[in-house]
Amino acid sequence: MPPEPPSHQPVTSNLLAALVLMALLVLPGRALAHAALVATDPADGTVVMQSPAHFSLTFSEPVSPLVLTFVRPDGTRLALTSFRLNDRTVEIDNPETLKSGTHVLSWRVISEDGHPVGGSALFSIGAPSAAPAVGEAVDWTLRAAIWIGKFFLYAGLFLGAGGAFSLAWLAEYRRCGRRFVIGTLLCGLAAAPFSLGLQGLDALGAPLARFAAPVVWKTALETSFGWTVLVALIALGLALLSLAAPRTFRKLLALAGLVGVGGALAASGHASVAEPQWLTRPLVFLHGTAIAFWTGALAPLGLVLRYQPAEAKVFLRRFSRAILPVVAVLAASGMVLAIIQVQTPAALIGTAYGRLLLLKLALLLFLFTLASVNRWTLTAPAEAGDTEVQRRLVRSIGIEMLIVLAVFGVAAGWRFTPPPRALAIAAAQPVSVHIHTLKAMADLSITPGHAGQVAASMVIMTGDFGPLDAKQVTLVLSKPDSGIEPIKRPATKPGDGTWRVDNLVIPLAGRWNARLDILVSDFEIVKIEAPIDIRGE
Repeated sequence: MPPEPPSHQPVTSNLLAALVLMALLVLPGRALAHAALVATDPADGTVVMQSPAHFSLTFSEPVSPLVLTFVRPDGTRLALTSFRLNDRTVEIDNPETLKSGTHVLSWRVISEDGHPVGGSALFSIGAPSAAPAVGEAVDWTLRAAIWIGKFFLYAGLFLGAGGAFSLAWLAEYRRCGRRFVIGTLLCGLAAAPFSLGLQGLDALGAPLARFAAPVVWKTALETSFGWTVLVALIALGLALLSLAAPRTFRKLLALAGLVGVGGALAASGHASVAEPQWLTRPLVFLHGTAIAFWTGALAPLGLVLRYQPAEAKVFLRRFSRAILPVVAVLAASGMVLAIIQVQTPAALIGTAYGRLLLLKLALLLFLFTLASVNRWTLTAPAEAGDTEVQRRLVRSIGIEMLIVLAVFGVAAGWRFTPPPRALAIAAAQPVSVHIHTLKAMADLSITPGHAGQVAASMVIMTGDFGPLDAKQVTLVLSKPDSGIEPIKRPATKPGDGTWRVDNLVIPLAGRWNARLDILVSDFEIVKIEAPIDIRGE
């Protein structure tokens, strides 16, 4: 075999240099991920005596409101457009005096990872009434479209941009596999704007029929996913250009396209916005780029082995030499990201995200086993020209491609599942309730807001918001529907104006009745109560 031209630098060193460079370019700003509601004012399920001047929603992280709607007891709706953002709290002005009955505050916000979150809170004025109907049904048609868009976007980025890189850097500009790469790139170019429009629909909770509405696209572009789509389109375009560019620019364009794959994935998503971002965003970039390098080379390599086996030796040799460090980067980055996202082994079984991760890991175990057999058993005979081994290698690569597509499908399902890390952040937040009567009022906060050992903090006031110098305060928690009799704990006053109950154990999640027995004088006890929702651990 004649020596390779001097212009062909070692593939591994070039690739790793590019990965390190782009990792430095995508170092993040601060953000959190996948917001969860932790408190409302008025509290969900409470009864207040008078119409509040404003409402508030407190989340586990900063959010951007998309749609805020108030539903009156008669079912009529009112759009709430006057609000302020105060760190993690959305403060909403109440534009009217509310009548008696049960009202619903419906909200839809978008979190820092670009994923929309919605829900509703109920409260009553004076006395409860029949709750107005508020539809929060899952739009399965929209979800299926989002999953399809994600799947084809992954195919375009990994198989298309990765395939263009393999043709330019590993295959010595052979045309075998070029049509497949072009096809996947075109799929990605179509899926990217399609996914952006679906993001806008999901953010607004709108049906597919509103896909062309300008507000849908404006909303989508304002989310972090808009950056992902923009970078993805650039990466796909550069990869496509590399297939038609002069040989002088082909490698540079293909490398830029591969780098863009990592940049697109690092721009948004669960893993990218996890803390610490100085670590997670570069890891997402490295993970995505390594996936594109590996999976993008499979189809062109299989096709050249099948149709031009005599010319496949250089491609096969270069790929087999470069793949080991690339897989090491892929496995190490994926492992660290999984640990950050899942946190505890129990979350692998107890959450939808964890179960999808287990499925992905099972597929990857099969894939790595198959790839190892190919690398250590079949590659050398195939390079030597053994036609039977070459045919076996082609079949094995075909199976690898099927597994890769299955992994893409699983990964696309993560779009609908908050990671355990985000759930843990939400669970650690306190739950609060404001209890208001004519004689006394209180702000009760329980931290963390889930079952287990907690601490309760209370601020006691008169019914007109004045100071109340209580002689003694007792917290009483009960859950009659679960057969739990009242748990009474005297509160202490540490000197900061609050009353506290430490080392309190709440055994079950669910709706509890919280009562405060306030000793106002030696002869008068004021009792105020309200329901409070305790989350599961």
